[in-house]
Amino acid sequence: MHELTTLKSNASAIVLGAGVSGLSVARALLQRGYSVTLLERGEAGAESSWAGGGILSPLLPWDYTEPLSRLALRSMTAYSDWIAAIEAQSGMHAEYWRCGMQAREVAEPDTALAWCHAHGLAAQRDLTQSRDNLWLPGIAQVRNPRLVMALREAVTRLGGVIHTHCAVESVSSQGGRMVAVHTLKGTYMADQFVVATGAWAGSALPNLPAAPNIRPIRGQMLLFKLEPGVLDTIVYRNGLYLIPRRDGHVLVGSTLEDVGFDKSTDGATRLRLHAEAAELLPALADVQPVQHWAGLRPGSPDNIPIIDRHPDFENVFINAGHYRYGVTLAPASAELLVALMDDTSPAFDPTPYSWQAALERRWIPGR
Repeated sequence: MHELTTLKSNASAIVLGAGVSGLSVARALLQRGYSVTLLERGEAGAESSWAGGGILSPLLPWDYTEPLSRLALRSMTAYSDWIAAIEAQSGMHAEYWRCGMQAREVAEPDTALAWCHAHGLAAQRDLTQSRDNLWLPGIAQVRNPRLVMALREAVTRLGGVIHTHCAVESVSSQGGRMVAVHTLKGTYMADQFVVATGAWAGSALPNLPAAPNIRPIRGQMLLFKLEPGVLDTIVYRNGLYLIPRRDGHVLVGSTLEDVGFDKSTDGATRLRLHAEAAELLPALADVQPVQHWAGLRPGSPDNIPIIDRHPDFENVFINAGHYRYGVTLAPASAELLVALMDDTSPAFDPTPYSWQAALERRWIPGR
């Protein structure tokens, strides 16, 4: 995957949403010669982009559908260079770290290993623990808040304009094209529009139908502080993951809760996550979390996002519904969306990420 940097367009674009998905698209458009304005309802990157752990892979890659895997593997291959370019543009460090991941108590390790080998993902049995444990040395992570700051700075240095606390109230259209979005801070006009509003993409605005089958899914996480080096790899077991940072912080997550736009936390979940984490890393048993928070993922069936033109407007596009993997999928998602906006041939089949495909997918309890 190579970044599109050729100056091509003098068009203007408005991106609704300044999380990782919106910022990534804005950066790609700026590099194509667009003038870009981002409108963010809160602070840039302060929702799921900030709240997540930053593992740059589906948790168990072999457990997902091929469309999700294709998008993820393309992004994972590109991530190191993508991050390096953002850091060079911004002068900021996103803390990309290829620390590897231990996947413990894998249900069908032989099947998992075969999938990894077929898809070019390095994997082997971790015999120091159990035959059912796998070691994936190529899995990387990024520190989400640092990535958001670097992306925001890169976008600004490239000429993008970001308006925060600027929620869209309604839109105006004419002849199958959107012409303006209206906010409490004023009206904004552009040639093209991108909806990258995360969990809010599934909520309709006046004159703008909601994206299908996207809804908020809450995830609660804990943060601990240990000495640097106590844990130096991601550890995953039965839905729980531990993510080390180089400075000794350890993130523990996460829950999947279908509770609407409620970002509250609760003590019972805190105790459960702490106890399960201490089973994997006994050093956590005698320390208390320094932070407990919740974020709202843009949930979608099968974790497959919508990356497509809006069916009602020829100049409106959507990049939303990445569920647990918005940070993971950011490079390839932006690449695909910009190709669609520029009407150039995508590097891979866009059909699984279409609006129509999203209409046909169904939510399965527990997924």
